[in-house]
Amino acid sequence: MANLEARTSSVGAPGGEYQVFLSFRGADTRYGFTDCLYHALVGAGIRVFRDEDELRVGEVIGGELLRAIDDSILYIPVFSQNYATSKWCLREIARIILPIFFDVEPDDVKLKTSLYKDSLLEHEKRFPEEVKARRKALVKVDEIKGWNLKKDEGQGQLIKWVVEEVLDKLKIKHKPVTERLVGLTGLVEDVMKLLDIDSGDVRLIKIHGMGGIGKTTLAKVIFNQLTPQFGKRCSFLEDIREESKKDGLVKLQEKLLSDIVHSRAIEKIPDTDYGMRRTGEILCNKRVLIVLDDIDRGEQIEKLLGKYSLHPGTRIIVTTRDRSVLPIKGFKYTVLPYPMEELNFNHALQLFERHAFGGLSPSDDQHVLARAIVSTTGGLPLALEVIGSLLYQKPKAIWSETLDKLREMPEKEVQRKLKISYDMLDDYQQQIFLDIACFFINEDKTNAIYMWTDCRFFPEGGIDVLISLSPIKILDNNKFWMHDQLRDLGREMVHKESLTDPGERSRLWISKDILEILRTKESKKKVQAFDLDGKASPNLITNEQLERFGSLRFLKLCNTTFVGDFSECLSKIVWFSWHSPPQSFWAVNMHSRNIVVLELSDNHFTDDSEVWSFFKMATKLKVLALKWCFGITRTPDFSKCLMLERLTLERCDNLTEIDCSIGRLKYLIDLNINGCLRLEELPKEIGGLEKLKRFSLTDCYRLKTAKAFEG
Repeated sequence: MANLEARTSSVGAPGGEYQVFLSFRGADTRYGFTDCLYHALVGAGIRVFRDEDELRVGEVIGGELLRAIDDSILYIPVFSQNYATSKWCLREIARIILPIFFDVEPDDVKLKTSLYKDSLLEHEKRFPEEVKARRKALVKVDEIKGWNLKKDEGQGQLIKWVVEEVLDKLKIKHKPVTERLVGLTGLVEDVMKLLDIDSGDVRLIKIHGMGGIGKTTLAKVIFNQLTPQFGKRCSFLEDIREESKKDGLVKLQEKLLSDIVHSRAIEKIPDTDYGMRRTGEILCNKRVLIVLDDIDRGEQIEKLLGKYSLHPGTRIIVTTRDRSVLPIKGFKYTVLPYPMEELNFNHALQLFERHAFGGLSPSDDQHVLARAIVSTTGGLPLALEVIGSLLYQKPKAIWSETLDKLREMPEKEVQRKLKISYDMLDDYQQQIFLDIACFFINEDKTNAIYMWTDCRFFPEGGIDVLISLSPIKILDNNKFWMHDQLRDLGREMVHKESLTDPGERSRLWISKDILEILRTKESKKKVQAFDLDGKASPNLITNEQLERFGSLRFLKLCNTTFVGDFSECLSKIVWFSWHSPPQSFWAVNMHSRNIVVLELSDNHFTDDSEVWSFFKMATKLKVLALKWCFGITRTPDFSKCLMLERLTLERCDNLTEIDCSIGRLKYLIDLNINGCLRLEELPKEIGGLEKLKRFSLTDCYRLKTAKAFEG
């Protein structure tokens, strides 16, 4: 029993249930693939019970072993050549969730070959009843999606896929952080001491300091370390300062409740007062971990945490640029401030050189220049990363010129220093950067690339440049990420296009500005894109108003509808996203020959609605997403959009028929049908989609036959 205790106490973080049970057999996996997989899972904040057959001592451990399996949320067996020689591994397979076939074929595991069949016969002599149940479980292994891996194949990509799948199934709120962290170890230790997780009181830690100094990164690292101890009862609300300007606090309250209650259905919050009551009701009964990132007003804390009746053991972490936001009136729990200081010179130099030299040793001249540049940055991690990435593999003349520019700027003017990187971009790359800053942070990159390609912005190369220079990152979920300082820089660049007249700017994202512009009768040909959210009350746009935006290529609307003849209004629009339109609709000729991306969601348009005229001339359409379209019983006719490459039908609850014209979409590469509850069969024409690379079909519970795949 001592061996078991030593083994389990060394696996995962202390406290809470195991989330993943990792089972394998033999040295062929023990010292290679499974070790790497185990450390990748633990590094992602997942609590792993690692079952190693060679460490088991005596049959008494079986009860403990089965309890560990039962307590785990997911079970990952690594089927290897000698997996079946262990009767313990065979006891475990009844709980298979995510199988990995390591140097074996699924047919081996399904007992179609002698590899596992012979071992099973040996076990059957001693455990006939158990082996009977295991044989049935093994035969059904092919019904569960798994991964195949050969000994001589690369393992890194598969491990990444497995971790992503586990995170998705567990819905762990793991936060991505850069691999190039410098100087954080001591800070993490300091904050962990302040949090004192083992104490039963309620604590709030306020991490404060200037923008770009690393507050959010520190909070993410701590959050990732602590999530295993809080399980599903944790929430990280990012960028509250900006999100509250855009959508108010209601959506943040909804996300907090969804995270803590761990519900797929997000509770709709009508107003912030109701949200305060609901969060108060939930948080008083649960020990939770919550991060409130980038708070700029004390009332945000009050409205997000409710009336402060927090459950013992709860931990709240707040990041803010304003040290005065806490304490606030009525908060009766311990508030511990933690000031973030600039990196010391050695750590700053180390971080800069990682980005500027990519791990190579600098020459003496380069090292002298590097020290001089670092001395101008004020020890700010963001500035060090961006400027270092900018100078990577650049000639000495560029280094010297950059140093001269930095010396002319006050030490604390972060944005002016970051603008040096923006100025190095070509015109197309600047357009992409500004689009991301204004509209696409935390959005999937796929559809945006379609738009930029059509606009001749050359996005593949442009995005690579932006990543290499560090203005943006692509997260593991394929979404854009940008630091708030760089986002603010991009939006400030747009604001400076016209300080007094928003209608003379290229991009608009503040609803008040857009509504004021719509009321004027002046031409607004400089506006390329706008995002209008009518959350307060429905908006109505006439054809005369939209005609004034002669250069509009991106249009995103929420709670907004149209009236008039739009035959001459949408000619240049490449991306149109329309969410939650009112049921009233008085527009005609809603079509565009140039539209490439079309997203319609959360509406009750019926099959005969004029809105489907969008498809009449959509010969360039590449992406179509119909989500929560509750009024349709059949899809539109796809015969006019034969260039379509991506089609999503999601939560169209009354959809019963997919038009057979889907078979004419010879360029379709991605088909996603999810949650269409009344859909009973698929058209046989789907079988003719020769270029289809990904077909996802989930939660269509009435689906009886898939004619496309019969025979």
